Amino acid sequence: MATITTDQQLQTEVGALAGAGIPAAVPVTQTIASNEIQGTTGTQIAAQPTVPTATAGTAGTIAPLPTQTTPNLGQVATTTQVTPQVGTMQAAQITQPVQVDMTGVQAGPSAGAIGTAATQQLDQRATTQYQMSQLLGSIQQGQPMPPWAAPAVRKIGGIMQARGLGGSSMAAAAMTQAVLESGITIAADDAKKYATIQLANLNNEQQMALSNAATFAAMDKANLNARLTSAVTNAQSLLAIETKNLDAQQQANTLSYNALTQAIFKDAAEENARQQFNAKNELQVEQFFQELGSQVETANANRVAAMNQFNAGEANAMNQFNASMNDARSKFNANMQFAVDQSNVQWRRQVNTANTAAANEANRQNVQNTFNATQNAMNNLWQQYRDNAAWNFQKGESQLQRQHEIGIMAMEFANSQKIYDQTQKDNLAAGVGNWIAKWIANA
Repeated sequence: MATITTDQQLQTEVGALAGAGIPAAVPVTQTIASNEIQGTTGTQIAAQPTVPTATAGTAGTIAPLPTQTTPNLGQVATTTQVTPQVGTMQAAQITQPVQVDMTGVQAGPSAGAIGTAATQQLDQRATTQYQMSQLLGSIQQGQPMPPWAAPAVRKIGGIMQARGLGGSSMAAAAMTQAVLESGITIAADDAKKYATIQLANLNNEQQMALSNAATFAAMDKANLNARLTSAVTNAQSLLAIETKNLDAQQQANTLSYNALTQAIFKDAAEENARQQFNAKNELQVEQFFQELGSQVETANANRVAAMNQFNAGEANAMNQFNASMNDARSKFNANMQFAVDQSNVQWRRQVNTANTAAANEANRQNVQNTFNATQNAMNNLWQQYRDNAAWNFQKGESQLQRQHEIGIMAMEFANSQKIYDQTQKDNLAAGVGNWIAKWIANA
């Protein structure tokens, strides 16, 4: 395995150990179709056609002037005169304009309909440093090693004792390194568990806040729609009632005025006709017809004036009714446009909120997957380095052990050779001594 000396080599090695990579989570966003949002113009009431003002024609309403056809009818005692002014008919009018009560309809969102982002500070228990300090704090001077560090310490101690280095500084450093390496994995796992729990709690708080805000917003929207519908319905009902009452009152006034006018003229005509039979001389008859003509002219003038006044009153009433209808229609169109715009804004805000939540969730999963992949790659890389270091250390130790055994064997062989040489020398000296002793004895 090549030695890593730069960050680029470390990233390359980590990527190779991590595999082909983890697919990124893609957020699913909602789109607003054109047929899902109502037009901003709302429901418009078409303009009401202006009703033409009814006018009463004068043809057939003006009586012709009477003429004397039969002379010497007799003496007329008295004549009944028609009152010049019968009376003024009052046109029925709407006394109070009908308006939509908008009190309480226009309202903003409640405090609970606005979502609040949930945030937390990183718990120190979710850091490897804190967990490592807790593990190292369990090691006490003069006390046995804790269970998580005892196996590694016993293993290193056995190896060092076998090599005769049990009390050396190398043994102490190796034991310290073994304790640290054993504690790092445990501390990292504990910190990861605390971090996972804290992240899950934060996600639950955020989802609960968004759910509560959506519920409050839906309730506000439903209440606003109910209040707006009730106000519009009440205004329409009141306008219809006022219109019916106006028509009924106008018809009643017209019938009463016509009946009064016809009754007066009929009574006068009957009384004059009865008195005509009492006319005795031509002068009185002529005078009678002159007065009767004057009365007829007065009645005709009054009737024309009454018809003009009636036409003017009807025109004013119709103009006022048209103005009221236009004002009510404009208010209704404005209210409906406001309701449609507000509904569209609420819908877009809900869609944007859902899209933002989906993007945040995808980013969170991508970061979590990338972090897990990087951590696993680093663990694999460190494990590979540890395996290589252990193999190299074991290989060096084995080579030193073989050299030591070869040295011992060489020392034993050299010692055996010296003993053999000394034995040979001793045997040779003994043989020479024996030969000399035998030679002397023989001599």
